[in-house]
Amino acid sequence: MSFDYDLFVIGAGSGGVRAARIAAGHGARVAVAEESRIGGTCVIRGCVPKKLMVYASRFADEFVDATGFGWTIGEARFDWPTLIANKDIEIARLEGLYRQTLGRANVAILPQRAVVAGPNAVRLADGTLISARVILIATGGWPQSARDFPGAELTISSNEMFDLPARPRRLVVVGGGYIAVEFASLMAGLGTETTLLYRGEQILRGFDRDVRNHLTGELEKRGLDVRCRERIKAVSRMTDGLLVETENGARIEADQVLMAIGRVPNTAGLGLAEAGIRLDAKGAIVVDAASQTSVPSIYAVGDVTDRINLTPVAIREGHAFADSVFGGRGVIVDHRLVPTAVFTTPEVGTVGMTEDEVAAKGGAYDVYRSTFRAMRHTLGGRNERMLMKILVDAVDDRVLGVHIVGADAGEMIQLIGIAVKMGATKADFDATMAVHPTASEELVTMRSPSEHHPARAVIASHAL
Repeated sequence: MSFDYDLFVIGAGSGGVRAARIAAGHGARVAVAEESRIGGTCVIRGCVPKKLMVYASRFADEFVDATGFGWTIGEARFDWPTLIANKDIEIARLEGLYRQTLGRANVAILPQRAVVAGPNAVRLADGTLISARVILIATGGWPQSARDFPGAELTISSNEMFDLPARPRRLVVVGGGYIAVEFASLMAGLGTETTLLYRGEQILRGFDRDVRNHLTGELEKRGLDVRCRERIKAVSRMTDGLLVETENGARIEADQVLMAIGRVPNTAGLGLAEAGIRLDAKGAIVVDAASQTSVPSIYAVGDVTDRINLTPVAIREGHAFADSVFGGRGVIVDHRLVPTAVFTTPEVGTVGMTEDEVAAKGGAYDVYRSTFRAMRHTLGGRNERMLMKILVDAVDDRVLGVHIVGADAGEMIQLIGIAVKMGATKADFDATMAVHPTASEELVTMRSPSEHHPARAVIASHAL
């Protein structure tokens, strides 16, 4: 059969752009449809602008700490409109680079919504029907809406946080995942009176227990009001802002209420079920290891599949798809041992298993744990402590997980992730010479385990 394109990509986010470019490099005729801006969630309304705001929030610490190192700092003032304007300039620059990348690869960009109209067809918003040998869905995720309490319509999502005309003086953030804790942390750093409400027992569900507890303590030291086991009952307007009422009877005044309660796969209205594409209970597209859906000619990558919802994962999936389908290489993405960071202040870096996951296996394991005051905080007088934790299989000495809370944890975990991915042992860590004086040297100088858990003891504890 003759098709208009070899590959038609719906969604020009990180995964879609990478797949389109690589497929075109293999000689495919490629088109991308995007109803919003090129770059997707990460570049336009996600990790990139948020990281810029995180950087902005950390200058306050630098100004205060500098006096301990002999600097005399004058009055410092923060201007929210300047940050937002400069952020917008940078996002526009990055979007331009994405467009140039697709243009150089001879990828056709169609600036409108597209839906699946069959195994080899898509329909554009203007009614145009386009045929393609292969269709890739890379529409990402979308903030989950709050509808279960009065006044939910008065709240905002992470999308709106990036474009507020003024910095809120008082902010309530609802949620306990990456987005919630990052926004709560950065807004507190910018001087906003911030309260974080989370319905669970501790923030960052799924992370190591020591990371969760340690980070909470450090955030509270910095003035963030963290309230767990707390649910919103209602939000109402006041003369001066909003009133948040919780099920525990608390009443919190705020200028904005940010609902960061998770993200859902962006699959609504794409014609997927009608085309025979299988979705799970959350609306995510079900795919196999090669990112192929239940319709052989249709694939999906990134957050829309709800595997590991991280930008680098979407990029790797998109690249692997293009290499496999158009390059004949048969590449399968390994979703194990993916390093990740949470850009709070202090930030979190983690790779591998949590202690609860290790304990659930039932084998003997050792815990190497250290908390200390980093050298950078000694003269500045800041009462901030780092946490480093290494989990080791007590039988074969293999490092099962590494968890860091502290400055530059994200940078460190990227490199540590290589070692863990390669199957490094604790002896390999010990044999590596330390770089002194650095905080990261602690990772190779911890010699005696702080805890040893024999296999039988762990099994017995789970049997109770």
